[in-house]
Amino acid sequence: MAVDIGRALPGDAGEILTLQRAAYVTEAQLYGDPFIGPLVESLDQVREVVETGVVLKATAGPRIVGSVRGRLSGSTCLVGRLVVAPDRQGQGIGGALLAALHEAVPEAAAFDLFTGHLSGGNLRLYRRLGYRETSRERLQDHLTLVHLRRDAHAAAG
Repeated sequence: MAVDIGRALPGDAGEILTLQRAAYVTEAQLYGDPFIGPLVESLDQVREVVETGVVLKATAGPRIVGSVRGRLSGSTCLVGRLVVAPDRQGQGIGGALLAALHEAVPEAAAFDLFTGHLSGGNLRLYRRLGYRETSRERLQDHLTLVHLRRDAHAAAG
C-alpha cells in the first residue's frame, strides 16, 4: 500500500504515541531498559511536540505507519523519534520520512540525531542518507549514544 507523508495534527498524537511505543519496544529489549524516553513519554507531551515542532507522519490509508520529529535549534534541526510500524519496517518509510523532514526545514544548515550503539539498522539507514558520526557518548554500561550529523546540502549516498 502506498504511503503519504504530511504534517501531523494534534489529533494524531494518540496514534503517534501508540506507534512510537510499538516501534521502540525492540530498542528497549536490545538495551535491557524498559524506561527509555519514547516508552515513558505521555500523550500530552506528544501533543505538545506536534503543536510546537515539525512532526511528520506517514500514512497508509487511514493508518499512521511512521513518524519523525524535527526542532530547530539555531541553524541545526534536531531530529528525533523516527518510528515506523514494526510490520512496515524495511519498506523505505523511515528514509522517506527523513527526506521529507530535510525538505520541511529548509532553513536548517544541518540535521543532528542520535541512536544507540547497538542499533545497527538505524545506523545503516542514517549513513545511507548522508549522516556521519560526530561523537559517541557513554550513558551507562549498556548504552552508548552515537551522534550523527548531516549537512543540509549533503547528498544521500
